[in-house]
Amino acid sequence: MTTGLDGRLALVTGAGRGIGAAVVTALVEQGARVVATDRTAEGVEALAGEYGDGRVTARTLDVTDADAVEALVDETEHALGPLDIAVNVAGVLRASAVVDLTGEDWAATFAVNSTGVFHVSRAAARRMTGRGHGSIVTVASNAAGVPRAGLAAYAASKAAAVMFTKCLGLEVAGRGVRCNTVSPGSTLTDMQRALWTAGEEDASARRVIAGDLASYRTGIPLGRIADPADIADAVVFLASDRARHITMHDLYVDGGATLRA
Repeated sequence: MTTGLDGRLALVTGAGRGIGAAVVTALVEQGARVVATDRTAEGVEALAGEYGDGRVTARTLDVTDADAVEALVDETEHALGPLDIAVNVAGVLRASAVVDLTGEDWAATFAVNSTGVFHVSRAAARRMTGRGHGSIVTVASNAAGVPRAGLAAYAASKAAAVMFTKCLGLEVAGRGVRCNTVSPGSTLTDMQRALWTAGEEDASARRVIAGDLASYRTGIPLGRIADPADIADAVVFLASDRARHITMHDLYVDGGATLRA
């Protein structure tokens, strides 16, 4: 079976770098047209410039703004046609022990990681259900399923995104729309590197792979940190016809780090 993505139209949030940019590249390689969005223009415009043939359209989008999301989806469908795929990648991480976590940090984390997923998924589902087909994929985190010290806001927001996506999938399954999540573990992105010791990237990576008993964090059984392309491949699979009978599924892509707890 082919992926069935040739000619389909996808919207990807958080596409300016990291996993989001890798998802755009993977979708285009399968023949899809992509509207690549991010809060700032630089990354998505550079990505669009790599193709130059209209396969990637760059747009700025703040996923926390419900009106802006609806307006962009309307613009996309008016200019490019019906939306077939929506991928939620936009995310933020503010690491802190709970006792030191500010209300602003908590609210800002949920605004992007949970409410932003709601805004984009709702806008896509409203249109997809009327046409009887579509796929929505949310990039969450393995932290959504396993407690992590210093990541309470991030983990809780990602857990909310996972359960929201499953509930949406249940509601729209009868109208031909599939909703799934991909939950990465440690991945070589700017977000990951922000947690590492400055100037000690190699040593920090080794510590992630080895794990840390003192902080109750397992290592990575496969012995490597994921590349963004590893996550993108999982997203593309779930968005494609090869996953046509999969919905409400949470696919862990973490090298076994959670021991699938």
